[in-house]
Amino acid sequence: MELLKKQLKREKLFIDQHDEAMRVQLYNFLHEFEVGGIPDKAELQMFFVEGLGIRDEKSCRSEIEFLEELIYNHENDVEPTSSVIKGAVALTRYCRFLIFGFGGDDDTMCLENCKKEREGVASQETMETLGTVPKDFCCPISLDLMQDPVIVSTGHTYDRYSITQWMEEGNYSCPQTGQMLAHTRLVPNIALRRLISEWCIAHGISFDPIETGDKSMGTISVALPTRAVIEVNRATAKILVEQLSCGSDGAKIIAAHELRLLAKTRRESRVCIAQAGAIPLLQRLLSSPNPAAQENAVTAILNLSLYEDNKSLIVEEAGCLSLIVEVLRFGHTEESRENAAATLFSLSVVHDYKKRITDENGAISALAGLLKEGTQRGKKDAVTALFNLSTHMDNCSRMIEAGAITALVDAMETEGVAEEALGVLGMLVRQPIGAQAVNKEERAVPRLIKMMRHGTSRGKENAVSAMLELCRNGGPSIIQKVAKVPAFSSLLHILLYTGTKRARRKAASLARVCQRYEAVALPYGLWGVGYTFSSNSSANLGSSFTSDVSVSMSISVPVLWG
Repeated sequence: MELLKKQLKREKLFIDQHDEAMRVQLYNFLHEFEVGGIPDKAELQMFFVEGLGIRDEKSCRSEIEFLEELIYNHENDVEPTSSVIKGAVALTRYCRFLIFGFGGDDDTMCLENCKKEREGVASQETMETLGTVPKDFCCPISLDLMQDPVIVSTGHTYDRYSITQWMEEGNYSCPQTGQMLAHTRLVPNIALRRLISEWCIAHGISFDPIETGDKSMGTISVALPTRAVIEVNRATAKILVEQLSCGSDGAKIIAAHELRLLAKTRRESRVCIAQAGAIPLLQRLLSSPNPAAQENAVTAILNLSLYEDNKSLIVEEAGCLSLIVEVLRFGHTEESRENAAATLFSLSVVHDYKKRITDENGAISALAGLLKEGTQRGKKDAVTALFNLSTHMDNCSRMIEAGAITALVDAMETEGVAEEALGVLGMLVRQPIGAQAVNKEERAVPRLIKMMRHGTSRGKENAVSAMLELCRNGGPSIIQKVAKVPAFSSLLHILLYTGTKRARRKAASLARVCQRYEAVALPYGLWGVGYTFSSNSSANLGSSFTSDVSVSMSISVPVLWG
């Protein structure tokens, strides 16, 4: 061992001078972008063509794919930092179009990549409307559900993206306490990430955390794209938008595809793409006869809409909303129609736009059709969009006229969207017109009962909630129909003891509705349903239920009166 140490001390580290010169040049290019400049095109061409041997658009694409795979496989490595590799990716993508242009027939490639990378886009905002995210699962900085919770030196947990952004902006204190951070290492909070994952699965929300592999217990240094990366992407967006404006048809397809990719992950990219004027140009491609052009355009608009300020730019752009609906109705590909539905979902997060979307000719009927006949992913996009639209009280009658009720009742039998369909029905039956429309569907009440008996905890909760609103707003005929269901009181009895806190509360309220109707409609006890109160039964339900329900009660097993 001593001999080995002596030999190592005598050896000198060999550094390839060409590689070192390339490294320094790369940093110089990125620094020039960072300070607001643009490197000389001739120098960039010499760097890539002569220095790196990247001589055409195809080899440029291959280099980008290699670097992106390197980032994925070494996301948590300290050296080389992923921020440097991301800088190299951004610069290579910029030079691909600056140096090599938009030649080549990439229509097929663009269309195939759309299909591979489409999944899960709408799910990013699903939790905002379909359920309340537990406070401990939200990042204190962004207030969003954490995808990759990490612990800083003060012991507080943040989402990796938000806290690294915080540090990148020159802040070295804990956002919650103001205490200076002893170091910038981030420790993955594995236990919390597991709890978030389990909660998302239980609520039907897509959750795709960053994989840390065997390094999950180690500490990880901050590795975030620098200001240079943002500026490089801004310059790339400018080139792409110029091609959207005056390029050939093939160049427009490639530009739309690249803008879709650029807008997919980062807020800063969505900002600079919109600022470059991409939205009205992408709108033109929505009516293109070329399937790849249309699909890339609608997906790019979807990704841009995930940034809050871009929603207004999209909706206020003359004719854009109508064209998105047209793609939903008559899109060339299944992915185009699904992405159009996801776009409507994203835009409908803004309350003022819910009525405008519903008023668009064919929007609701197209969503209902996608819910009936689309793929599993399409059904999910459709039902989440319908949920958002149903929260606007003025949309109820339009949704009924467009056939949404029938589609939602049918969806109650479809795995993966049944609980969301129940949520939409629960919103619609809050109005008498909605309750009457649901009552006209012969399969509605039996399917609600079935979900109350055999659904998941969340499904039972949504079903009993919808049933309660149906009885409250539908009138005596609906209450009679519901209360006459065999063993219905026993079902409520089971929910009172085994359901979630909200399910127990709704079941108790539903029992009271049935009891009041029984007392008024059948004072002589001719109808043996058996919804009876017991003044001393609350102890059997436990203190948590007693505090959750305004009156102590239980429901007896049905008894026929003599």
